[in-house]
Amino acid sequence: MLRKIRIGLSTLVMVLITLLFLDFTGTLHHWLGWLAKIQFLPALLAVNVVVVVALVVLTLIMGRIYCSVICPLGILQDVIHRIGRKPNKQTYSKEKRWLRYGILVVFVAAFFLGINSLVALLAPYSSYGRIAQNLLQPIWIAGNNVLAFLAEHSNSYRFYSVDVWIRSLPTFIIALATLIMLVVLSWRNGRTYCNTICPVGTILSFFARFSWLKIRFDEDKCKKCGKCSRNCKASCIDFKTMTVDYSRCVVCGDCLEQCKFDSLHYAGPGAGSSRKTRSSSSSSDSRNTSDSVDEGRRSFLVGAALATTAAALAQEKKKVDGGLAVIEDKLEPVRHTPITPPGSLSASNMQKRCTGCQLCVSECPNDVLRPSTDLMKLMQPMMSYERGYCRSECNRCSEVCPAGAIQPITLADKSSTQIGHAVWVKKNCIPVTDGVECGNCERHCPVGAIEMVMLDENDEESVMIPSVNEARCIGCGACENLCPARPFAAIYVEGHEVHKTV
Repeated sequence: MLRKIRIGLSTLVMVLITLLFLDFTGTLHHWLGWLAKIQFLPALLAVNVVVVVALVVLTLIMGRIYCSVICPLGILQDVIHRIGRKPNKQTYSKEKRWLRYGILVVFVAAFFLGINSLVALLAPYSSYGRIAQNLLQPIWIAGNNVLAFLAEHSNSYRFYSVDVWIRSLPTFIIALATLIMLVVLSWRNGRTYCNTICPVGTILSFFARFSWLKIRFDEDKCKKCGKCSRNCKASCIDFKTMTVDYSRCVVCGDCLEQCKFDSLHYAGPGAGSSRKTRSSSSSSDSRNTSDSVDEGRRSFLVGAALATTAAALAQEKKKVDGGLAVIEDKLEPVRHTPITPPGSLSASNMQKRCTGCQLCVSECPNDVLRPSTDLMKLMQPMMSYERGYCRSECNRCSEVCPAGAIQPITLADKSSTQIGHAVWVKKNCIPVTDGVECGNCERHCPVGAIEMVMLDENDEESVMIPSVNEARCIGCGACENLCPARPFAAIYVEGHEVHKTV
């Protein structure tokens, strides 16, 4: 019963958190955003004390149930292993303690030194987010586009087409490499990633050792058949000594199902019979037997505890101009200072807190966010305006960020937050190069920070060029995105290291 409940809850969590990353309509995060915020590392970075304490207490009560029910990467390992499982031919990898704690030391050092690109590589939730956003979302959107095509030919507007594109090749490669590594490790060897790599699992293992509910042996019933050890994905059971390494046990329940002698129980202290040293002459007189346990009642209580805990934590087509000429795609300009989203406060705050999970990137409706390729900020969201601009009516990235890298910001505050300023490039400007009128940047500036002035004040016939009032510009990128100059815009946005209020 424990295993069935665990599978049911983990399947539900896996499906819902995957949908959270696949959704591009901006509707599901209102209902499923809590799934990202109850992940351990994002909650820790966001200083979400309630969630962190709840997860620690949950571990102290039930062991590392987080790894098998809440963590999407842990659940993915179980799914992969289930697909590749061959009964009676399993080979589970043993713990590599030196590697396990070595990676934890590197993780903690990187965390405090601000090398968050390394932290992001090791964070389990973020690794799954990159897999979902880079590998699964394009497939999901492609399926949506097929439905949009069919709906269009049926005079229906229930679906709309969305561009499928790779936002960052390095991040895509990292996501693919992570998935390949997980498949190789999990297909035959179970939870090797949890045993030797995952720093979050190692941190929780310190608390799991003292959990109240544990997998316990009943020595009177155990026949030492070894099925529990052979079927433990975490390779944490030693049937010979009747011991369990609780620091690695993820309470999957597989051993309980495999035991045919009812010698394993998931229970509190005192359940089963304890192992004692006996002399051969008095062994029959001094042996203690455990009271019989109502398995149905225990299963019900465990299921109720799991359900209660879960409830408590809840919450490229070518573009043409008039059908005549192909429009050349814009290229990203060289920015001396990257642009971070409104609500991120500063480049420093973004670098310290972001785990590169890509949730904000997958949710951005304007195709403005994409992962950074800078080694020190690798996979963290930066803004660029070749495909769209940051609209004043959207604050979705600040709503979905679970780590506090992008703080919640109201639409009113966003309109007065200066994340950068526009810079005019004379050599690219159409009025200068072609001698024709334009003014696109002035017409579309939402804050009136651009004014058209004469290139030559002494010549009444002089062409009009944009003049930027940096004190009013908020760096939304409307001017850069809507500039008709190709491949580089005649006006682009330079970011600010620290955001200002206009």
